[in-house]
Amino acid sequence: MSTDTNYVPPKVWQWEPGNGGKFAGTNRPTAGATHEKVLPVGKHSLQLHSLATPNGQKVTIMLEELLAMGIDAAEYDAYLINIGEGDQFGSGFVEINPNSKIPALMDHSTTPPTRVFESGSILQYLAEKFNALVPSDFKAKTECRNWLFWQMGSAPYLGGGFGHFYAYAPFKMQYPIDRFSMEVKRELDVLDQHLAQNEYFAGEEYSIADIAIWPWYGNLVLGNLYGAAEFLDVASYKNLMRWAKQIEARPAVQRGRIVNKGFGDGPKLQERHEASDFDGLLD
Repeated sequence: MSTDTNYVPPKVWQWEPGNGGKFAGTNRPTAGATHEKVLPVGKHSLQLHSLATPNGQKVTIMLEELLAMGIDAAEYDAYLINIGEGDQFGSGFVEINPNSKIPALMDHSTTPPTRVFESGSILQYLAEKFNALVPSDFKAKTECRNWLFWQMGSAPYLGGGFGHFYAYAPFKMQYPIDRFSMEVKRELDVLDQHLAQNEYFAGEEYSIADIAIWPWYGNLVLGNLYGAAEFLDVASYKNLMRWAKQIEARPAVQRGRIVNKGFGDGPKLQERHEASDFDGLLD
């Protein structure tokens, strides 16, 4: 990797494996499986293959919220996809998600089984399947979708932009850090201003919009993501901090955030098959 400020892009870009710092090995410029690997199938209809990144947490929080509502058909098996080891490029996973990104879900209650990939699509699928966590009022439902799609379009600035250059790049570069910090702070201000007038993102009702946004922006302002809370002066976003703490206190969120967690501090549940798997982890 060149650190020369006079760098001029070549006429044709060539991939250099390992170029890009931490997690560089999880990416490549081609699609498809690199090896044969059959995915396990548990006893429940819903089979999740994921990792407890913010995108992965969205789905496990959603499933735990559905179970907390007494929807027994939302029981699920969750299997760890270790992206550092290249599990996402196994043939079984690529069959579910040709983009080789977590999370990916198979619903075996349909014939044939239904594959669902992209975290926002999974949230909408589960909400429609179980008629839950989306407002019934058309205007509020539209607002819920507004914020769900806002998150899907905005999170790459955090995960792909700010997070990479601030926390994971092989060396610090002021220009991209400044550029993405500006964007992230604008996004935090968007959220803070909306929450000054609303308890939740769809209004007064907790929904998949909150479930989508919290693992990214809630975790960020609570200091759980990139170690950047002080750098971004997150304490100044008081309405967002109120909401983030409110969501964090939900028991289903506390359970869902540790499912498929195989890294970092705190409790971890690499696989989840029954509610009893949480016993002793969150006491």
